Amino acid sequence: MKDGFIRVAAATPAVKVADCVYNKEQILAYIQQAQEQQVKVLVFPELCLTGYTCGDLFLQDALIGAAEQALLEIAEQTRGIEMLLMIGLPVRKGTALYDCAAVLYEGEILGIVPKRELPDYAEFSDGRWFTPAPEVLSEVKLGERYIPFGTNLLFGCAQIPALCVAAEIGTDLWAMVPPSVGHTCAGATIVANLSASDELVGKGDYRRLLVQAQSAKTVSGYIYCEAGTGESTTDMVFAGHNMIGENGVLLKEAVPFRNELICTEIDVNKLYGERRKMHMTGNMEDEYLLLEFDMQLQKTPLSRMVEGKPFAPKESETERIKRCESIFAIQVNGLKQRMAHIHAKTAVIGISGGLDSCLALLVTVKAMDALQRDRRDILAVTMPCFGTTSRTKSNAQILCERLGVSFETVEISKSVLQHLEDIKHPVDVYDAAYENAQARERTQVLMDLANKTGGIVIGTGDLSELALGWATYNGDHMSMYGVNASIPKTLVQYLVDYEADTCGDDRMRTVLKDILSTPISPELLPAEENEIAQKTEDLVGPYELHDFCIYQMMRYGFAPDKIYRLAKEAFAGIFDDATILKWMKVFYRRFFSQQFKRSCLPDGPKVGAVGLSPRGDWRMPSDANARIWQQVLENL
Repeated sequence: MKDGFIRVAAATPAVKVADCVYNKEQILAYIQQAQEQQVKVLVFPELCLTGYTCGDLFLQDALIGAAEQALLEIAEQTRGIEMLLMIGLPVRKGTALYDCAAVLYEGEILGIVPKRELPDYAEFSDGRWFTPAPEVLSEVKLGERYIPFGTNLLFGCAQIPALCVAAEIGTDLWAMVPPSVGHTCAGATIVANLSASDELVGKGDYRRLLVQAQSAKTVSGYIYCEAGTGESTTDMVFAGHNMIGENGVLLKEAVPFRNELICTEIDVNKLYGERRKMHMTGNMEDEYLLLEFDMQLQKTPLSRMVEGKPFAPKESETERIKRCESIFAIQVNGLKQRMAHIHAKTAVIGISGGLDSCLALLVTVKAMDALQRDRRDILAVTMPCFGTTSRTKSNAQILCERLGVSFETVEISKSVLQHLEDIKHPVDVYDAAYENAQARERTQVLMDLANKTGGIVIGTGDLSELALGWATYNGDHMSMYGVNASIPKTLVQYLVDYEADTCGDDRMRTVLKDILSTPISPELLPAEENEIAQKTEDLVGPYELHDFCIYQMMRYGFAPDKIYRLAKEAFAGIFDDATILKWMKVFYRRFFSQQFKRSCLPDGPKVGAVGLSPRGDWRMPSDANARIWQQVLENL
């Protein structure tokens, strides 16, 4: 539960229709199993204490009384168990009978939530036996106690404000405006659906779509628990198609017809953060009754996968193609629009033989093709200097030849040496001035060539470099349109690899794969025996780790200690804990100290949910202090 991770589960017991004693024992067995797995929220199916398919037996007092007695016995036998339980049963109130979810915690029945939407069509006859939920909150007597009764009930943890649970039942989810909309507007972060949806051809896909869509629409965790085997098969078959979703992502799904317990963790702090960022509030708290419970804070073991490359996750080939083509489309159309708007005659790009300039060139070529213009209108310029190796220079030239763009070599060594002499800087002192003189000379060459040819300079720098400030101010930091500005390094690699696999040109594929395997370097220090002397990841750390931090910090606003915990899960067996912590400290130090470079970035297209544009996604003062974040890391 620490860091907001709440272990939740959905369990489908094998019921015997109308046998409440047997069904109670099956439910208790699952509660024991869930307790062993440290589950804190456990959901059972609709009417699971009686079975959903009792038919006119629901009109028998004996069955209703047996269900209520079974619920009271479950409450008695779960005293002291810190687990929020949601169990389906029929509940009578006055002369009406309701299809309900009973919510229990540590042996106490906290509330009863009735079903609002009763299907009465095709194979469903719920309206024959049950009454729709009343509009007004009231109480119902169970045993010796009066229990809150109504749809507008929230169940909140006093120790974890972000843990707030609500319930809807079955076809409530199918309604045009499901009750969960109001629940989440009032503050619920987790919605449980106790369901008995029969299995039909294609219905599973639709049901899955509903769960994903509703969790995304309401920015919530959604636990869907369905009736399974044991129900009468007179006219319907039930599959126990349980699902757990979180903000549009399906975290866990049961195999149909197995009647199994599925569990995972929902990150309620992440949901809280998303809502806070999006200003999502329905101001409906006054219309709901909040019933609080106390829960001891513990560290929840994680069973859900933590993706080490969130910007470039492992995907099926179909999803990979879809993702890459979508990203290229955004980059290409951004550049296409800019070039058309300013009537640019050329696109000038510095090509180094490295990853970033490679991707920028690929995007520029696609933009020219989309504009139906000659690729020769792209002027790719290589500017070798002290650190340039034959490998990168050769790759740059071959790439440009295969793409059919104009290619020019401008030797800048003499210009840089002259500049160093002008400012009285020794040529054998390899400091920031020595390195940046080269970067700024390259930018000057590109800018002047763009002026000369009536074009614009295409920026190559990526989001990871901008986050770390690993760019020369007014050097490679500057351009007239930065196509890679919101593409992190791991995604650059992903896109270039995709292009290599799909380009259909063996020579092109070979050079792209070699660019991918070349050590990342600005090549600003003299080469050693024609080998790259300056390896970026040796100096600032692995981009894998930095991109992970960027995503978790900027996408969800997570604190450093939570990111560290997630990183240990994601990179287990790849980086040890000390290495992760070391580079996280570097990340936060550089991220805060280098904001001034991001405050004056050129235009560039936003591609994903994370961006650093000072005009939109990230507005941070250049003199913000990193003390709070650094202290968290020091205390780990």
